[in-house]
Amino acid sequence: MPTNHIVKAFDEDLRTLDNVIAEMGGLAEAQFADSIQALVRRDREFAERVVINDKRIDDLEAKADALAISMLALRQPVADDLRAVITALRVASVIERIGDYAKNIAKRTVALTQTPPGGPTRTIARMGNVVQSMIKTVLDAYLKRDADMAKDVMLRDEEVDALHTSLFRELLTYMMEDPRSISACAHLLFVAKNIERIGDHTTNIAEHVHFLVRGEIPVGARPKGDDSSYTVVGVE
Repeated sequence: MPTNHIVKAFDEDLRTLDNVIAEMGGLAEAQFADSIQALVRRDREFAERVVINDKRIDDLEAKADALAISMLALRQPVADDLRAVITALRVASVIERIGDYAKNIAKRTVALTQTPPGGPTRTIARMGNVVQSMIKTVLDAYLKRDADMAKDVMLRDEEVDALHTSLFRELLTYMMEDPRSISACAHLLFVAKNIERIGDHTTNIAEHVHFLVRGEIPVGARPKGDDSSYTVVGVE
């Protein structure tokens, strides 16, 4: 009887922890979507709200950490149960980083509203849509304990990298053709990198889900399609 009580209590704690992770993920996904919308619309007030709202994600991470540490200390889980708690801790940390990158995009947007309109914001929005879809899928994969869904997310990271490389070249071309666009394009370069990093972090969550379900680290190098470090744009 005592064993059943302990198992039931652990399961309830784990459900509570998953609910906190789900709330965190939903907020981070919304924050990211809002930061992209603020950028496209050049809406300073909207961007400033995104910056302020980041604290809600930080507070939830602290709540997840406290709950996970309590579970480790009081329940002393082993095997699959221990893996579930450790994975939750890691996922919460990654989601918090995604929220930070969304906040950084919003901060860049505030600066961009003080510059003349320009730059490939449509391409940035497209890249953002891909990453937002990855975030939603990987959160579903975590809550459903679905390794196949997680694998799909890992494979899509290469698409994000390719879009980042294309956007990097496009922004360099803008700056060379019109030096007046350098300030705005420099901010957009940072925005593009932040989106690419969110894609990387989303892939990290997918790898954690794979570990949670299969009990092993994904085998093989992660496919990468980001060649921006090697990009050279010629001047005629």
